[in-house]
Amino acid sequence: MKKKNLYVISVLGEDRPGLVAGLTRVLAKASANIIDIDQSVLRGLFAMFMVVDYSDTIITSSEINSALFDRAKELNTTIEIKPYSEYISKELPQEAKNHMIVTLLGKDKPGVIYIFSNLFCSLGVNIERIRMIARGELIVMEFLVDTRDVRLKDQLQETAERVDMDIVFQSKDIFNGAKRMVVFDMDKTLVDVEIIDEIARVAGVETEVKKITESAMQGDIEFKDALRRRVKLLKGLPVGILEEIADNIKLTSGAEDLILTLKDLGYKTALISGGFSFFTEKLREKFDIDYAFGNELVVKNGKLTGEVKEPIIDAKEKREILIKIAKMENLTMDEIIAIGDGANDRYMIDDVGLGIAFNPKGVLKKFADGVITQKNIAGILYCLGDYREKVLKDEKYKLL
Repeated sequence: MKKKNLYVISVLGEDRPGLVAGLTRVLAKASANIIDIDQSVLRGLFAMFMVVDYSDTIITSSEINSALFDRAKELNTTIEIKPYSEYISKELPQEAKNHMIVTLLGKDKPGVIYIFSNLFCSLGVNIERIRMIARGELIVMEFLVDTRDVRLKDQLQETAERVDMDIVFQSKDIFNGAKRMVVFDMDKTLVDVEIIDEIARVAGVETEVKKITESAMQGDIEFKDALRRRVKLLKGLPVGILEEIADNIKLTSGAEDLILTLKDLGYKTALISGGFSFFTEKLREKFDIDYAFGNELVVKNGKLTGEVKEPIIDAKEKREILIKIAKMENLTMDEIIAIGDGANDRYMIDDVGLGIAFNPKGVLKKFADGVITQKNIAGILYCLGDYREKVLKDEKYKLL
């Protein structure tokens, strides 16, 4: 195999139209092949890095470089050209790499980049790119890293919690692949309350129900048993009370904008809840959600009987429902994002391309690709791969 004659070319200057075309025209005329390129604009400063192969050029390397220096001067930019061998002696084969995208979200604070770059260093993880993709009340940074360290996810989550930031961890292939559906849990995810606790408050059994709810969310009680026990305590409650509660339920702050944006981007949406179909249907109608599933309360003579219809939607049933929806929509599981908060969401979160633990109970973090808290819910838009670029470029999607 013919040895390549590689050069690294870096360019800096004040941004304006025509810089890329002006410089790459010199390379094209010389038949130099650009094999890698990265160009960005940072606060009005143009920066471009290229790896260029001079092996089959029609003029000498010196002549190409001289032409590049002349052109850079005309364009009022600074250029540096060095042989690739001065930077690296042996290139790591692309197939040997295991690229991951780590997205960091939260309030800006001094030392954040150091904290995470130091963590990567301590684990022997190579950072190949850092990109600031949003700045304002919420900052969003992406790290492209090469790693096979199974400890990385746990270490990242622990560090993010310590500095009060959220983090999402995806393989590069999954990140770059199209996502076409977002599936939400309802209670304490899409809406900001546990609805059964609100029903229990009206029924005068709030303390008993909350205790069972919390144990179920932590995974200490099997969900079906917990639901039956809680619903039994609601026996005799007039169904009209459910209407009053539904009228006063509020979505989690930022959730409505998120749903509207996802719909505008062309996503399918679904609501799969271990809560009650009375409320999932109300939300489906109000926000034009494509699919909604919940457990059905038994009503007789206008009152709750204290029973719930079978089969009960638990963690396994949530996964089965999700698989059925995916088949109907002709989707792979990698094309789906799932967002939930408790143990009942664990299989749904674990099976999809991107599983987000939202304000999670501890058990769910083990299954999720990342953790996002309520204050950063709109940040999910920055984890959408190709769609993320559309969100960044179009003013109408500026939720943050």
